[in-house]
Amino acid sequence: MNSKGFDMQSEENSKKQWSLQDFEIGKPLGKGKFGRVYLAREVQSKYIVALKVLFKEQIEKYRIHHQLRREMEIQTSLDHPNILRLYGWFHDEDRIFLILEYAHGGELYKELRKNGYLTEKQAATYVASLTNALAYCHKKDVIHRDIKPENLLLDHEGRLKIADFGWSVQSRSKRHTMCGTLDYLAPEMVENKAHDYAVDNWTLGILCYEFLYGAPPFEAESQSDTFKRIMKLDLTFPSTPSVSAEAKTLISQLLVKDPSKRLSLQKILEHPWIIKNADPAVSCNQ
Repeated sequence: MNSKGFDMQSEENSKKQWSLQDFEIGKPLGKGKFGRVYLAREVQSKYIVALKVLFKEQIEKYRIHHQLRREMEIQTSLDHPNILRLYGWFHDEDRIFLILEYAHGGELYKELRKNGYLTEKQAATYVASLTNALAYCHKKDVIHRDIKPENLLLDHEGRLKIADFGWSVQSRSKRHTMCGTLDYLAPEMVENKAHDYAVDNWTLGILCYEFLYGAPPFEAESQSDTFKRIMKLDLTFPSTPSVSAEAKTLISQLLVKDPSKRLSLQKILEHPWIIKNADPAVSCNQ
């Protein structure tokens, strides 16, 4: 895990033409629609990374060249403690390989499913970490658009890392593409209206709710019912598990239909619930 003596972002390594021969491939870490992720070790330095292998045939089939290129360019440009680093990439005849930071703790989604829900201290720490990471992204004109537990990883210290930038866009103007995952979509996206950074603020409210109650707030039997619940802002708070009034207030201030009236990222970090519960050693902006 130690990176001592090796910097993937050094001038020498950023110009290096990587190949599969530079890595010892270990156990599989997961698989997705377009490929697989493996534990790997850079031969010379012994530095541990995650190697994401994407199949060109799949990328051709689903016509995601531009999306993948944009994702790679955005993630490579980001350097923040709560964002998974993309160190570089290379390819052969059939595959594209992404060299990623290794997150030893795995998916936050699995932790959430295992426990059913998180404690207020855990939830506040993760929300604060996400808020810091999104504030950094927004300063760089990056809107994430698909924050959800499956896209969040934990490192060996339990620090949260945003891991997937597949739906991200770098833009100062409003966007019109409907993208992301239904349960987490802001009303303006559901209505196919123009959207901006405020869609990420909405998602923080959804995630905060899911962390505390174990399911997203507008989940329903069918997609159309979920759409309706989002549009009506059909927000209810179950009586169990017991969640503090301060947490519910924060969620209610984020899940606001008018994007301009959602709580700002700065105000989230200043919120009494965050100040009271978040662990500054894990969630503070470094």
